[in-house]
Amino acid sequence: MAELAKRMSAIEASGIRRIFDLAANLENPVNLSIGQPDFDVPEPLKEKAVEAMRLGKNAYTQTQGGPELRAALKNGPLKGYADDQILVTGAVSGGLILAYMALLNPGDEILLPDPYFVMYKQLALMFDAKPVFYDTYPDWKPDPAKVEALITPRTRAILLDSPSNPTGAVYSREELAAIAEMIERRNLVAVSDEIYEAFCFDAPFASLREIAPERTVSLGGFSKSHAMTGWRVGWAAGPANIIQAMTKLQQFSFVCAPTPFQYAAAAALEYGMEDHIASYRKKRDLLYNGLIDAGYEVVKPAGAFYAFPKTPWGAGGEFVGECVKNNLLCIPGNCFSERDTHFRLVFAAKDETIEQGIEILRRLKKGK
Repeated sequence: MAELAKRMSAIEASGIRRIFDLAANLENPVNLSIGQPDFDVPEPLKEKAVEAMRLGKNAYTQTQGGPELRAALKNGPLKGYADDQILVTGAVSGGLILAYMALLNPGDEILLPDPYFVMYKQLALMFDAKPVFYDTYPDWKPDPAKVEALITPRTRAILLDSPSNPTGAVYSREELAAIAEMIERRNLVAVSDEIYEAFCFDAPFASLREIAPERTVSLGGFSKSHAMTGWRVGWAAGPANIIQAMTKLQQFSFVCAPTPFQYAAAAALEYGMEDHIASYRKKRDLLYNGLIDAGYEVVKPAGAFYAFPKTPWGAGGEFVGECVKNNLLCIPGNCFSERDTHFRLVFAAKDETIEQGIEILRRLKKGK
């Protein structure tokens, strides 16, 4: 058998996959585990992609992205950014990979929130960097003083995710300003994952790129807001030297984002999704109120489409195993955290499915 690279021993398989394996033999499970919208790409945007294909827009674009999407970004969410500060990426996942590669040397430390999206930790290990976790329990908000106490001479960057997967936390402008002051004073770079920017239910979205643009690599995209999860189009914006380094790396990795879908993404920036966002606000309330009524301890999600309740008994893995036995799919907290005290639910589902999930959880609250 061929010997694998040493990095493979440091990378863990996704715990989410294990839940899917457990559920393989379930019939019609109540599925609150899939982190993608339950609506489809709007038809006019599909037509834009098809039109681009039929017009022969199927070759490579420039590595930094096609001019149509880049112009649309500069007229939309990235007003004020220069050409050399914007890169069209292979979704936010691609942007994360490029940012880690551009910023982190072996042995460098990156500050990550706990709980965290599964990629954040594994990418650090993949590139021989050290993940250092700043604890956001129990309200899912970072304490700048506690974060700063973790900084060492090897700390290179901090990652922020607002709105957050898996907690649904959204940082206010005041909270981001406190973090911005710290990273400026301590000479750090922030990588800000903003893929759920559209899903802010209780207050307008605030971005670190608006407060500390010279220290922030902002990552966004279309996978969640417009259900383009399979189309793999996103963007990165930040200091020119970092974005140009990421562009160079993309030349030798992703090459460019899929060309026809870049045309659809440009149109998506002017396509309103307000009705879907309003629908997800109601789904948030349905799940949250149901959990509270059933006696669960949970912070009300302010954004994204996740809730992260505390298990009523047992560890997260044990409790979720019992959920699966009762035909409910959700994800144990240790997939997203160094702790195993919570579990993740997704409310990107039909109302009927959410209600069925709440009823199962109500029964499980009483014990096995």
